[in-house]
Amino acid sequence: MSSPLAVVTGASSGIGAATARTLAKQGFHVVSVARRKDRLDQLVAEIGGTALECDVTNDASVAELARAVDELDGELRVLVNNAGGARGLEPVEQARVEDWRWMYEVNVLGVLRVTKALLPALEASGDGHVVVVSSTAGHGVYEGGAGYTGAKHAVVALRETLRLEVVGRPIRVSEVAPGMVATEEFSLNRFAGDSDKAAAVYEGVPGPLVAEDIADAIAWVVSRPSHVNVDLMVVRPRAQASNTKVHRE
Repeated sequence: MSSPLAVVTGASSGIGAATARTLAKQGFHVVSVARRKDRLDQLVAEIGGTALECDVTNDASVAELARAVDELDGELRVLVNNAGGARGLEPVEQARVEDWRWMYEVNVLGVLRVTKALLPALEASGDGHVVVVSSTAGHGVYEGGAGYTGAKHAVVALRETLRLEVVGRPIRVSEVAPGMVATEEFSLNRFAGDSDKAAAVYEGVPGPLVAEDIADAIAWVVSRPSHVNVDLMVVRPRAQASNTKVHRE
């Protein structure tokens, strides 16, 4: 009997890679998806499954992803929409439109494209589950974060709407919203490779979350009995009370 399939986008690093590892341990045949095929190949060599190169901002690339998943042996049970990111921390009056455009393409339209493409297969399994990895930025705002928080608020609206639209069908829809997670690339990408600025985000914070913490949360959400839908899980480190209230030592 073939293993159930789980697709994880943004699987080349950070939360995505950790989630792929965790779901593989749960018995899924994990389809690891990202733009950087070399990293995916390394991950698949470690955990098994399938590596598929895909750019979630490109319609043709996502269509090819759906075709490739359809050709695999096994039912598609889980989609983890994890691909995303932030660029810049400028106030609105200094915002770079190109950064905002990129954030909306990846964080919002990327989730839309992949979910639309794979929803038929998820439903056909008889027990599909869409997980959206958002952010606490989708549930509150902070100075300098309008582009990212705007994109993540849109993702939250997408998830909430999808939940309403598929009720009564064999599809669960969940959101996992991480707070401060110290991964190797998120802040580095946000500050265009400035390692000092990236490090300052977590400076003095005792015990920020790590990618494995969020992967564990995702694995718990998808392993609930099929009649249980975890609509929203917000996960922060103990030191972070809100987006703007963080204890530093």
